[in-house]
Amino acid sequence: MFNAHPLLHLLLYLVIFSAPAAAEQRSLLIDTEQLTLQVIEGTKTPLTLEQISIGRNGTTQEKVRFDKRTPLGHFKIAWITRDTPFQLFIGFDYPNRAVVDQALADKRIDRHTYQRIRKYLDAGQTPPQRTRLGGYLGIHGIGKGDPDIHATYNWTNGCIALTNEQVEQLAEWIEVGTPIEIR
Repeated sequence: MFNAHPLLHLLLYLVIFSAPAAAEQRSLLIDTEQLTLQVIEGTKTPLTLEQISIGRNGTTQEKVRFDKRTPLGHFKIAWITRDTPFQLFIGFDYPNRAVVDQALADKRIDRHTYQRIRKYLDAGQTPPQRTRLGGYLGIHGIGKGDPDIHATYNWTNGCIALTNEQVEQLAEWIEVGTPIEIR
């Protein structure tokens, strides 16, 4: 193998290292002021979705259950399902370690709740979704909802909503583990 043609070495290098690197560079950027969702791939933006909807009460760094706010921060896609009234649901790893650590520090949760959530996170499992921090957050379509309401208001309980067409477009670019920044 060491005496093989140099092009063979280059080909092996590209096969082994290029594809994973490209996949690792893909992420989502959600701008809650501009109401856009972008797919970022390295230095390129191959997809921008406009007129997204966020939580009806805006955004927050200190999310609590039922506040109807979209959490700001860094997350990853934890699951994707079509078993939803919203066309497609792309679930976040919320609450994640950063959220839980901050929630304990600012006393939104007690030590018992913290330890319970961390147990799931440390085991690589989806944490409880019905604690004081809330859950079941993600990106979804509008299903059979009113497109005019979607185009006019921020209407969700904390999720990011897209039109059904937009969520189907997005599905082609994402997978479980895709990083998400909500700012």
